[in-house]
Amino acid sequence: MLTQIAEDVLVHESAFIRSNSTVVQGEDGVLLIDPGITADEMVDLAHDLRELGQPVVAGFSTHPDWDHVLWHGSFGDVPRYGTARCAAAMRSVLSNEGWQALVAQGVPPEYADEIPMDLFGLVTAVPADASHIPWQGPEIRIIEHRAHAPGHAALLIEGPAVLVAGDMLSDILMPFLDLDAENPIEDYLAALRLFEGVAEAVEVVIPGHGSVGGRAQLRARIDLDRAYVQELLIGRDPHDPRVGPAAPLDWLGDVHRWQLQRLADRAQHDERA
Repeated sequence: MLTQIAEDVLVHESAFIRSNSTVVQGEDGVLLIDPGITADEMVDLAHDLRELGQPVVAGFSTHPDWDHVLWHGSFGDVPRYGTARCAAAMRSVLSNEGWQALVAQGVPPEYADEIPMDLFGLVTAVPADASHIPWQGPEIRIIEHRAHAPGHAALLIEGPAVLVAGDMLSDILMPFLDLDAENPIEDYLAALRLFEGVAEAVEVVIPGHGSVGGRAQLRARIDLDRAYVQELLIGRDPHDPRVGPAAPLDWLGDVHRWQLQRLADRAQHDERA
């Protein structure tokens, strides 16, 4: 079901980790951001858009994680944009003869038969000098950063003042760092500073997973995410409600401990080098 959260902006929430697909209404149709997750959900979303008389004219993937580069034939054959780094990451995946098996390793088994893969990852890079998405609709600023995944971008929908955050600023997931990056901690903190820089222009924040929030929630989530990352930096368990015994998902504690261990291993390696 589509829920309007601002002028020209609607959200569909999936049953899979409360994943949010964002719909932005333009002059000739809609921009579809991170559509997912199951085939049935995408068919239902396409049906809802037809009921609104709104064809899909473009898509956008905020980053190259498998659950953000999905598509369904019912949305049509339209440009599906992402940053140059996001598009390059997907080309690298799809160039591998066994890419389906590689992607399947990250898909929860209970969803494996429900995820459409025939149009997976077909992302077109926006022009290198593009600051906004090329389409006929509200101005949408691309805020690229290096946190969480290569080529990650948040989108600031400037008219209705909505920030589509990708896999950041969630009320149910703590920060997931890109632990293969050279400087994962600083990358994450730098992205949070970018969000602080636009906070005054934001009325609504849409995370990739979790609840849509207002301006106060945006600032609170920036602060909470920064505190978590800074605690990781010193190797200490944070007082974060998304990680402890009352965490909304029981596996988040395992991910947190894995991140701590990976960072500790990196530090030991750097000391020996």
